[in-house]
Amino acid sequence: MAKKRELFLTFARISASCFGGGYAMLPFFQQELVEKKGWLTDEELLDLHAIAQCTPGVISVNTATFCGYRTRGVSGALAATAGLLTPPILIVLIISAFFWAYAEHPMIQHALAGVRACVCALIISSTVKLYKKAVLNLPTFLVFLTVFVLAALVGLSPALLVLGAAAAGLVYAAIRKEGKA
Repeated sequence: MAKKRELFLTFARISASCFGGGYAMLPFFQQELVEKKGWLTDEELLDLHAIAQCTPGVISVNTATFCGYRTRGVSGALAATAGLLTPPILIVLIISAFFWAYAEHPMIQHALAGVRACVCALIISSTVKLYKKAVLNLPTFLVFLTVFVLAALVGLSPALLVLGAAAAGLVYAAIRKEGKA
């Protein structure tokens, strides 16, 4: 079981080395919490991340809170959340003192363009890994495809998409149960 200090430091390290928010942090969460620490399975991380999207607040903070709670209860939730928030608060305080004076500088613009491209690649990489764990058969592929189209092309709310996907899973389970009866 994770210690509070270890939770704090793990989430602080993730947030200090990651740019781009909750979706960009997903591969870091996966590597640290699933692959290195073994605190969660891929499925648990996917579930917690999905719930984090449906609850009010920042996805990365919600995910950290849920992961901390899963591993150590309320004290773990507090430690993970504090760990996740501490580095960005410090970094933003430092950057905000200088950013507006140099925001239009070509070097800063090029650096930010590189960071944005990197974040996109990390999100795609994580998506491919998680796709292999989450899309297991034709029904889950159809849910994936429907949600992808509605999110990418229609711009439907992630909360509505997650609720709709949950409803589709329940309907599918009911149909399978009825077919076996």
